[in-house]
Amino acid sequence: MYKYDYLIIDIGSTYTKQRLFKDCELVATVQSPTTIDNIYKGIKAGRDIMREALKEDNIQAKHVLASSSAAGGLRMVAMGYMTRVTAKAAKEVAMNSGSKILEIVSNENPPEYRIQILKEINPDIILLAGGTDFGDESSLIENASLIVESQVKGVVVIAGNIKAQAEVARILKEGRIPHIRVPNIMPTIHQLRVKEAREAIHREFIKQITKAQGLSILQEEITNDKVIPTPGAVLMASELLAKGTYSEKGLGELIVVDLGGATTDIHSVIPRYENLEDEEIGLIVSNEKQVSYRTVEGNLGMRISAMGVLDTISPKAIFHKRGIKDEELLEEFVQYCTEIERIPGHIAQNEKEHMFDTFIAETAIEVALKRHAGYISTAADPITGIMPGMPVGRDLRNVNTIIGVGGIFSHREPSEGKKIILNALKDKGISLLPNEPKVLIDENYLLYTGGIISQIDEDYAFQVLKKQF
Repeated sequence: MYKYDYLIIDIGSTYTKQRLFKDCELVATVQSPTTIDNIYKGIKAGRDIMREALKEDNIQAKHVLASSSAAGGLRMVAMGYMTRVTAKAAKEVAMNSGSKILEIVSNENPPEYRIQILKEINPDIILLAGGTDFGDESSLIENASLIVESQVKGVVVIAGNIKAQAEVARILKEGRIPHIRVPNIMPTIHQLRVKEAREAIHREFIKQITKAQGLSILQEEITNDKVIPTPGAVLMASELLAKGTYSEKGLGELIVVDLGGATTDIHSVIPRYENLEDEEIGLIVSNEKQVSYRTVEGNLGMRISAMGVLDTISPKAIFHKRGIKDEELLEEFVQYCTEIERIPGHIAQNEKEHMFDTFIAETAIEVALKRHAGYISTAADPITGIMPGMPVGRDLRNVNTIIGVGGIFSHREPSEGKKIILNALKDKGISLLPNEPKVLIDENYLLYTGGIISQIDEDYAFQVLKKQF
């Protein structure tokens, strides 16, 4: 008989987190440094602390599940027929597959440029898209030939026109390029079908991280034979919390602000979009009407990307917005941002540094939210039919819940975290951002655990999230 229900392990680049559950309640939580030389050392160190705290000789849970962001994601290049369409589809595929898009090329780029990109990046994954089903075949076939010519050895996920896939597979096989065939990620101009491509890339992600020293021991403990990407776990939890389960209603439209040291991720879930017809959804490339949507700002973060925040919004503008005219303090702020990029583990030591961290957080969140959301048009576009005053892009005005996730939220009082998010929303401008949302804080960094547990038991996962939020 197992004493506990779930032991959830998340291997991050800096810290490894472990959460223990019984009867949908959080029983124990521990965080230990990630040991890069042997991942299991860090896991064991945290487990020992947990054992001592619970006065247990051994931690036995029915389900041991894991996620990881330590590998940084597979390097992916997407190739397609038209850049805008390929970019749209590739972002959806990468959302929780464990891959990171480094470049997008299409038939709009010269062949020699496409080959050059492949050689320079030498990707782990090439997402080969192009053509709706029974539409254009030439782009998929041409790009397959260019992949062979480039001599890169990444795995090609063939995800374009279903009619051309057999010929593409033949070309790649003759060129000794490893490949996987999945259904077309854009079978019609109104539809994205990304599940199978995500799963194929996720399997490659697992292959990569299992090469890490010490992970083979963890694999023997994991009860579902999966290690999912942490951002994917957060997305799954967001969807579950928004939609609810068969027996219980969810929170409805929500946004998750995941503020890290290197990136600021924004997830939004709008359940009502599930009921839209193709005509209402419109062309895939021209709108953001999918139920779940995630954007990643790779240059906005609390530590490694602190200077990226200042590159986006000047330090003077940040101070001006807050009515601060102290030039000496401004210099100190810039110096602080420079230093914490070099020392990502730095923790604010005094009230001044605490204030500087607040400025970085509010600015990163404001920029990331505005990039994620749509806007009110201020000009007419006769080609698209857009008129001044029309909403364009993802409309988040009816979102009633925002959840703050990340170190700054878990290490500060919830009231401070809520204030950071509300301050970031003060100056909406023309952005289609929430009007009067309720702000919740993930104090115990539990959101991702709901996504992981939902693979086994959605009802259990929903109760865990419900108790937290």
